[in-house]
Amino acid sequence: MTDVILCDDHALIRRGIRDTLSDAADIRVVGEAGDYGELRTLMRTTRCDVLVLDINLPGRSGLDVLHALKEEGSPVKVLVVSMYPEDQYAIRALRAGAFGYVNKGGDPQLIVQAVRTVAQGRKYVTPEIAQMLVESLTAPAPENAHQTLSDRELQTLVLIASGKRLSDIADELSLSPKTVSVYRARVLEKLALANNAELTVYAIRNGLVRD
Repeated sequence: MTDVILCDDHALIRRGIRDTLSDAADIRVVGEAGDYGELRTLMRTTRCDVLVLDINLPGRSGLDVLHALKEEGSPVKVLVVSMYPEDQYAIRALRAGAFGYVNKGGDPQLIVQAVRTVAQGRKYVTPEIAQMLVESLTAPAPENAHQTLSDRELQTLVLIASGKRLSDIADELSLSPKTVSVYRARVLEKLALANNAELTVYAIRNGLVRD
């Protein structure tokens, strides 16, 4: 039996994933969390084989969770399930320690297949991700400028483009406003943008946020 914990800030989506996984006789959902804090508390008391994790969490992101688990040497296998298309976050998530990446808009049964695959300690990638991995090995430079951003810089970009003020971002990420301003400045410099308006347009055009 494969024990699974779900972490997504949308209860309706968690329910859909839980119902899909519950149809599989060899998979059991043993806990759910809506954010990083709830997840950390849950994982102290509940053992699981696979963590099904959303990238876009309030506060510390799914990428933060991946880095934290990797630093701790956690044996839990992480399957990222996200609304973002593979070309935006899949390779970044895999590099951060994820064992697989599934788009929420795909066939629900792919999640069942992916959970079974990562529970066995094997990577789960779609043909699209496999192609991107091959291209990343041969490409001389990132195709999109935002691929050069650090995880925290990318998170800052997405939050600003979503309409959040720097003070709100600081509270959400548990950082000082000055630190967030530094990340913003780095993003603007790396993307050759002048202000938040241009940053927002860039994020929408590249599918980093929904318009």
